[in-house]
Amino acid sequence: MKRLWDISPLVSPLAPVFPGDEPYSLRWTARLSAQCPVNLTALTMSPHIGAHADAPLHYANDGASIAEVDLSPFLGPCRVIHAIGCGPLIRIEHLQHAAADLPARVLVRCCAAADKVWNPDFSAFAAETIGWLGARGVKLIGIDTPSVDPASSKSLDSHQMLLRLDLRVLENLVLDQVEAGDYELIALPLKLAGACASPVRAVLREQ
Repeated sequence: MKRLWDISPLVSPLAPVFPGDEPYSLRWTARLSAQCPVNLTALTMSPHIGAHADAPLHYANDGASIAEVDLSPFLGPCRVIHAIGCGPLIRIEHLQHAAADLPARVLVRCCAAADKVWNPDFSAFAAETIGWLGARGVKLIGIDTPSVDPASSKSLDSHQMLLRLDLRVLENLVLDQVEAGDYELIALPLKLAGACASPVRAVLREQ
């Protein structure tokens, strides 16, 4: 059996969310008893909680919903690149050491350990770094922080670069236990009609 790394954080009421976003909540709609054969729950949450894939609709009114995006970028050969301590922005020079023969999927580890509470001072991508990756054939970019743009950004330059290049993105991954190197990524979004994003159960598999 090939080794698996679960790179998804726990989704719970304690999961950190962007201020104003809908937190996770669960309620029971039926309980197993003599009168009922099953337990049933109902969920309320933003699709941006935990490991998730943004849809183009998240940053463009005419963009595709998550149900409409091609699944192929979310499955296949992947490279994890370490840029721990890179500062506010991941720049090209932080990734150049691992740029030879890049696969179509690149995940960048910025954090020594994933934040368990909301922290707005996370590392994000410089837009030109996304452009540089796209020019090298990368189709999906992932990060172990809440967003590819800084929390304070209003222009969302990195998201707009994703849109311009038609790239997919994974955010809020947990790469704490993942060494730099090449893996197989499996992180399929749900087929949620009209949604701007979807949770994923993201895993890496040994090649």
